[in-house]
Amino acid sequence: MEEEELEGEGFDELLRYTVPGYILGLIAGIFLDIQGYQTNPFGQWIVRTLAGEGESILEGLYSIRQHLEGAAGSMAQAYGWGKFFGIAIPWIIDAASRMAGVDVYGIQGFYIPYFYALSDQIGANISGLVYLKRIEGSWSAGIDRYIHHPVMLTSIAVILLVPLGLLSARILGFSPTTQTFTAFETIVANLCWLPPVVGWMVQKGK
Repeated sequence: MEEEELEGEGFDELLRYTVPGYILGLIAGIFLDIQGYQTNPFGQWIVRTLAGEGESILEGLYSIRQHLEGAAGSMAQAYGWGKFFGIAIPWIIDAASRMAGVDVYGIQGFYIPYFYALSDQIGANISGLVYLKRIEGSWSAGIDRYIHHPVMLTSIAVILLVPLGLLSARILGFSPTTQTFTAFETIVANLCWLPPVVGWMVQKGK
């Protein structure tokens, strides 16, 4: 049953959208550093959005395209929709933190790149659970499928483990004091490619 559920879910298409976001974020970071905007807040917003959420924009467009083409619903579409709708959350968290006086370059600001990198992943995880509930007909059955679904399990592992890595890096002295460092921090934290890789590997291994 699990193999049937994963068949044709399109995670291989989602994988195509990750690297362009990384590249655009890194290019933006290098460009802004050259222009002298190493710690410009608006610049960090652009860099983190591209490096952490560039693929989410493209994946959301993929889901919209699939919907407009009348394609049958799939986990990949639900995953893409969830990521698309999670894009604005880190913008709000970032702005509110700066207004509250949080040191966004120090240890206490470790959560900001986390939300840029993974708020879309949280949205995707929730969307995936709702999708499973819909196709199974009840929350209990949907949750049962969720805890046996390799993509969803990988997704929740990423969501829980990445903040520990970011906090550890800040404790050890890392600080995103340039836009290039900002891009690298967000790229390393953005492990949103792992769940689609797992889905793709399961498809290929059948």
